[in-house]
Amino acid sequence: MTNHHDGPFPNGPSFPDALTEQGRARREQLRANLAAVEQRIADACAAAGRPRHEVTLVVVTKTYPAEDTRLLASLGVTEVAENRDQDAAPKAAECADLPLNWHFVGQLQTNKVRSVVRYADFVHSVDRPRLVDALSTAVVRAERPELACLVQVALEKEAGDAAAAQAAGRAGVAPEEVAALADALADAPGLRFAGVMTVAPLVGRYAGDPAAAFGRLAEIATAVRAAHPAATMVSAGMSGDLEQAVAAGATHVRVGTAVLGARPPLR
Repeated sequence: MTNHHDGPFPNGPSFPDALTEQGRARREQLRANLAAVEQRIADACAAAGRPRHEVTLVVVTKTYPAEDTRLLASLGVTEVAENRDQDAAPKAAECADLPLNWHFVGQLQTNKVRSVVRYADFVHSVDRPRLVDALSTAVVRAERPELACLVQVALEKEAGDAAAAQAAGRAGVAPEEVAALADALADAPGLRFAGVMTVAPLVGRYAGDPAAAFGRLAEIATAVRAAHPAATMVSAGMSGDLEQAVAAGATHVRVGTAVLGARPPLR
């Protein structure tokens, strides 16, 4: 476990691995991309009247090789995210010597829970009571530290939204169901209810309007904190909409493409 890294990226820890010419070029590319994203976050914080340290960058490394994760760590990144256990588990094992916090951000099946709790520090995608039970059981059996969990909010499922029926099978819970799931997480042994997460919807009243979507998430987060004051995480915003997320009060932005470039195809 490491502390969150909240400021500009230093050179990071020193790693003994000798880099090839290609590796050095990739490291410099990542350094430049990180600096650009850092500037975007800093500018967004300034525009919103927020101190920079309030926003943590989580670099989404899904589909990228472990070599990139190691390079990111050498550049000072401490927060990385994955969305598929079959990719994340071996990558986390390969990078176990690095000072990283691992965030699981994808839809999580209960049959993957035992594997995920071996490496994840945060799970952003809790969306049903059965998953709460499975995570709690796995964490207790593993005798590991508490697992921080966020409720994934599906804004397109909000009551009265014309897209609610269309979105029924998608990940996340409707806003009106967040409180009950938050209570379940808070009461579950081995778990720590940390906050809420969303992805800007592609359908429904918030489609194409991430500022409004993240504003609604901020309202939900405020209501949640009334019952759970320590649940301060608001995970929102990606490469294309991080500014709107920061303006709405996001504490964690999940950025992949803007740091790592166009994603390689899934294997």
